[in-house]
Amino acid sequence: MDTIRVGFAFCGSFCTLGTAMTALERVKARFGDVTPIVSEHTAACDTRFGPAHEFMREMERICDRRVIDSLVKAEPIGPKGLLDVLVICPCTGNTLAKLAGGITDTTVTLAAKAHLRNGRPVVICPATNDGLAASAKNIGLLLDKKHVYFVPFRQDDPQGKPTSLVGDFSLVVPAIEAALEGRQLQPLLLGT
Repeated sequence: MDTIRVGFAFCGSFCTLGTAMTALERVKARFGDVTPIVSEHTAACDTRFGPAHEFMREMERICDRRVIDSLVKAEPIGPKGLLDVLVICPCTGNTLAKLAGGITDTTVTLAAKAHLRNGRPVVICPATNDGLAASAKNIGLLLDKKHVYFVPFRQDDPQGKPTSLVGDFSLVVPAIEAALEGRQLQPLLLGT
């Protein structure tokens, strides 16, 4: 099999970064060539879930390469054709809105724009408390966008957070494989 070059972008859903790191390890084990990408908030914010520099150091250890953490570093992804597939995991409601609206003012959204210009797949693993509220329309817009695929998702806490959605991080690798074949992994909506 040819080498598949994967970009793995992290957004600031801080409570899911640990689970996303496990998904990153699986992606690295499956595909080998993985470039970590982080949003500005992920790169800068120390939270109760851990210091930003520790997450970044772990990403670099897993991928054995430096993190793309700025617009300047993300811009060449498209012109140089650096990736075969880009995964955004976790993808926040803010990033969903920007992607749906064509706004590319962050490292992750610029990476997606640069990558999509080459007609290559972007795989989104949502993690947002407003997935069935304000972000629902953005998910709908992105579902209809060419070359955009989703990691199957579900409500993560229907009683405590009835509008919250999160992708099934264990399905990131199969979602990438399906996207590389030009298809959406099904079922898209998972039970609780």
